[in-house]
Amino acid sequence: MSRTDTREPTDLSEEGEAAGAATTAPVTPNPPADCRELLFQRCLWCGTPAYRRSFCRACGATAFKRERSTGAGVLVRRIGQTPLNTWFVAMDEGFTLVCQVTSTAPVVLAVGARVRVVRAVAPVDQGLPLIELTHRATSLERWW
Repeated sequence: MSRTDTREPTDLSEEGEAAGAATTAPVTPNPPADCRELLFQRCLWCGTPAYRRSFCRACGATAFKRERSTGAGVLVRRIGQTPLNTWFVAMDEGFTLVCQVTSTAPVVLAVGARVRVVRAVAPVDQGLPLIELTHRATSLERWW
């Protein structure tokens, strides 16, 4: 018979409870030291950059290495409704991700505007990475 309980046997008190029983706190993933640190994946076979993928979109490989992004990118396309201020962002390393723009009114933003990451690591299951505007797009820089 295999033993599934890995705790060491402890002395029981009068009430039948373990005297030295340790309580376990829920395990939460440790965020990076710097919340601005944006990590992405690069395929080990073909070098294609990706963000949170299980396989490479170019060659289908499942082997990736993690790299640190500079955190700078360009607004490509708005998604969803204006109050949410959600955009596709083409990062300088070559991958695209969905972000939420902060500290700027949605009317000010345009395709082609330069942005940088403010918070790359969102709390567990609570939203998208946050970015902020660094350089407004002029009419000549817009991508349409």
